[in-house]
Amino acid sequence: MSPPAAGATTAGVEVCAVVLAAGEGTRLRPLTERVPKALCPVGNVPLLDRALARLAGLGLTGPDRVAVNACYLGDQVVARVGDRAHLSVEPGDPLGTAGGLGRLRDWIAGRGVLVGNADAYLADPETPPGPDVAALLDGWDGRSVRLLGQPADDPAAPGTFDGHRFVGFSLLPWRMVRDLPATFGDLVRAVWRPAEAAGALTVVPYRGTFYDTGTPADYLAANLHAAGPDGLVDPSATVDGRVIRSVVGAGARVHGTVDRSVIWPGATVAAGERLDRVVRAGADLTVPAAR
Repeated sequence: MSPPAAGATTAGVEVCAVVLAAGEGTRLRPLTERVPKALCPVGNVPLLDRALARLAGLGLTGPDRVAVNACYLGDQVVARVGDRAHLSVEPGDPLGTAGGLGRLRDWIAGRGVLVGNADAYLADPETPPGPDVAALLDGWDGRSVRLLGQPADDPAAPGTFDGHRFVGFSLLPWRMVRDLPATFGDLVRAVWRPAEAAGALTVVPYRGTFYDTGTPADYLAANLHAAGPDGLVDPSATVDGRVIRSVVGAGARVHGTVDRSVIWPGATVAAGERLDRVVRAGADLTVPAAR
């Protein structure tokens, strides 16, 4: 499937995109005490950059077409985004997924909106980086709500939609966005469940790999998937120890042994250390990540 033309669907409805990057990432603490979850690297690429690249694969680029919201450690998000997208910096605490869109209502301005969670890791080996999400846009009528989803282990579990779990991207019509207030709220209660009750919600199947990266275990799993069976070592890293199926970031120094682990940019593994299924940040922070 080829990506649709920039900003339009087959029904001629103009579409913009919003990447949600304001959350605190509490389940990833203490890693997210240093870096917002949206900037945590997966396969040595910040999650936010992955989301923006995916949208670019659909022809959605620049501050007229793409917005990013920020709040927690927002200065870091703002600096990373630069002029690549319109920025909505939320004062105080994060407004949630619905409140974040409500604050962007004037920017969305009548368009359909493709909404992506910055912390969603999606990898379709056959069609990177965008056509999987393009399926949300294909043939859209401009009025229904669409969610990207995968079959749930328990189709009746809370949080599922038509037996599927949500995998990070949704497509919303303007009519479901225009009245969202810029106050705390979530899309599940404000948009998705009402649309489902009205028979106006469709789940679009996604057949690739998905991790929400919200826990250390899932964050590690996403990194190992991105690295592949041979691991991934940034060329600027110094390695005179042993690296086994791990991700080693830019400027990191590995003098010990790392096995199925993530070594953040600039982090250090001392001689004699052996790290197994952990995330190392700096020289002093080690977060266990095994399931």
